[in-house]
Amino acid sequence: MKRITRNVMWPSVVALPSALLLIFVLGSPSGATAGEAEAKALLKSMSDYLDAQKAISFAYDSNLEVVTKQHQKLLLASSGKIELGRPDKIRVARTGGFADVEMVFDGKTLTVLGKNLNLYTQVDVPGTVEHLVDELREKLDKPIPGADLLLPHVFDELIADVVDVKDLGSGVIGGTECDHLAFRNKDVDWQIWIAQGGHPYPCRYVVTAVKVDRAPQYSIQIRDWKASDADVAADDFSFNNTTGAKKADLKELNDIDELPAHFAVGGKK
Repeated sequence: MKRITRNVMWPSVVALPSALLLIFVLGSPSGATAGEAEAKALLKSMSDYLDAQKAISFAYDSNLEVVTKQHQKLLLASSGKIELGRPDKIRVARTGGFADVEMVFDGKTLTVLGKNLNLYTQVDVPGTVEHLVDELREKLDKPIPGADLLLPHVFDELIADVVDVKDLGSGVIGGTECDHLAFRNKDVDWQIWIAQGGHPYPCRYVVTAVKVDRAPQYSIQIRDWKASDADVAADDFSFNNTTGAKKADLKELNDIDELPAHFAVGGKK
């Protein structure tokens, strides 16, 4: 692997053997300034690369942490694949321990297929993928894994309200050497690993909810990355009901989210 050497703002580390903890202390102001500028430049390079791609596909593994009332952390794991054709086509597949679901959007209609239920529903959501992401997140409560990385002008979306930036040097994700960056805003901490070289795609993205008890995380790790500046055929994003699935209301498609129905947010289940 070719390692890219640069000035990195490394935090100093103090080990506390009795508690098995590591305390990270910020470096000097001059190092922070240099590290912040480099980190933002690397994030902007990734954003520019992603914006230039008309077709993107990748497989992913995601992990969602939940915290019980007894302060026990539980990790829910899923895998899937995303195919994106800008500006208005996307296919998302996800398989986990509770669901096997596929979402297809052709620029006009969103189809959600619960493969394990053999049920599907359709919703008219004409517009771009960016509009679809907003509708899924705000109105249908069905977010797309790693949606922040799929929007136009990723840099502007991610850097908004950031109050702390760290360049942590290199890391290796799935055999790919990456630039490891860490950011903080008022609600969450997030880290991103970006492939080094001419194709700076995101390899891992981790979001930590620091204001939630025990600071649960959501992470997505990307593999089998493919991208092109060529247009994508519309036929690739049409819904074909090959299994004879029955049409149903969205509320009938239980357990199609990463958080299954029997996990009650703030409830007693």
